[in-house]
Amino acid sequence: MTTANICILIAIIAYLMVVVAIGVRFMKGTENTSDFYLGGRKLGPFVTAMSAEASDMSSWLLMGLPGVAYATGLADAAWTAIGLAVGTYVNWLVVAKKLRKYSEVAGNAVTVPSFFVNRYHDRKKITGIIAAIVIIVFFVPYTASGFSACGKLFSTLFGVDYMVAMLISAFVIVTYTTLGGFMAASTSDFIQSIVMTIAIFVVLGFGTVSAGGFSQVMDNAAGIAGYFSLTAIHNAATGGSDSYGFITIVSTLAWGLGYFGMPHILLRFMAIEDSRKLTLSRRIATVWVVISMAVAVFIGIIGNAMTKAGAIEELADPETIIIAIAQLIASHGVFAALVAGVILAGILAATMSTADSQLLAASSSASQDILKEVFWKNMSDKAGIICARVTVVMIAVIGVFIARNPDSSVFAIVSFAWAGFGAAFGPAMLFSLFWKRTNLSGVLAGMVSGGVMVFVWKFVVRPLGGAWNIYELLPAFIVSAMFIVIVSLCTKAPDESIVKEFESVK
Repeated sequence: MTTANICILIAIIAYLMVVVAIGVRFMKGTENTSDFYLGGRKLGPFVTAMSAEASDMSSWLLMGLPGVAYATGLADAAWTAIGLAVGTYVNWLVVAKKLRKYSEVAGNAVTVPSFFVNRYHDRKKITGIIAAIVIIVFFVPYTASGFSACGKLFSTLFGVDYMVAMLISAFVIVTYTTLGGFMAASTSDFIQSIVMTIAIFVVLGFGTVSAGGFSQVMDNAAGIAGYFSLTAIHNAATGGSDSYGFITIVSTLAWGLGYFGMPHILLRFMAIEDSRKLTLSRRIATVWVVISMAVAVFIGIIGNAMTKAGAIEELADPETIIIAIAQLIASHGVFAALVAGVILAGILAATMSTADSQLLAASSSASQDILKEVFWKNMSDKAGIICARVTVVMIAVIGVFIARNPDSSVFAIVSFAWAGFGAAFGPAMLFSLFWKRTNLSGVLAGMVSGGVMVFVWKFVVRPLGGAWNIYELLPAFIVSAMFIVIVSLCTKAPDESIVKEFESVK
């Protein structure tokens, strides 16, 4: 192992020790399931904002987004970022405060499924079971992709066996999540957001200089067909450009709709200590998201210029652009290698910040919304904590099993899972918060129809191409909303007690 690799390893190990220490720190204060899954509603505004966005962005921010910009130019990456930025702001503005208040009024719900159950006084827990199944179906493989990403990162950098690297990464994530629960995951996500921010700005500065300066980067982009356009994308195979039309733009912007149904983000809204502090959280989160995504897109453009300038070799996998730049930084001495270690720890942090939140959300659905609410209704706090921690470990084991193949796709499932949550939960959450005529039958119809339509559009309709080539979240979201309205109006209105709760939150 080279000196540079040793320095990188030292930086990464130091980072991993910090996140495990965070888990140990919060273990003592985790005494019941409310503490474990929602931190006792004690999150501060900064941790709320940054943990929500760190768990949202994942390694997509440091690998996926720069990779798209590197390969095809501005359009696809920019419209995706714009959709996500708008979705982030609107979600914080419209949903956050209302959900924080309503989740407490509705039986002090500590998970998204339990909120739906309590909101509609669902004595049979049908909404909770369906919501929990949706979360488990989409989050377990999503968590596995996080484990796989960590394993591939270590395996690529240090030449160690993929399985060993993946198991070590999974062990660290499971350790601090199991020990400290939601507070440990949220606090570590806050730290991880800082590491991610440092990483992208160091890469931005170093990459610009290595490419020959800002003007050289811009000249390179301007000289590639379709590369610097919002209505066309570069086609590397032909050397020309392909149209990026209105339908594609609308389809890409639809990514923003997913935010209304993301359980790991909605939980942060429910967990803040004071709803009045959500305004500050919204500002912090929005500014960070806009700046970080803009920098990530520009890093991809810089990377392309670096390739043309001969600073780095042509990449077989565009998503490794930040890794390639970090390795170039590491070749400039011991201190530079430590800086490169921080950058690579940023990629690791981005992956871990999503994996821990997904692991916790899937665990809460299995242990709290299915085991406790359906099979063991009089579960004590002590038994609840034990079940919660055991469930985290069990789901992690399943995730490791899924991720055991080093050739498995790390990112392919992200957009599909995002669509699944957005369509199944997004309309249901919005109508639950803002339309008092919504009833149990309507929200059930919306969840099921939205989830089913994601599969139908993805595997049956979208392959037809042409005008049908629309991201499955958009049509599924619309179908779900229609079912909620139509079924709610065609069935019995909510009971007076449900309406009174709704009005009290209003």
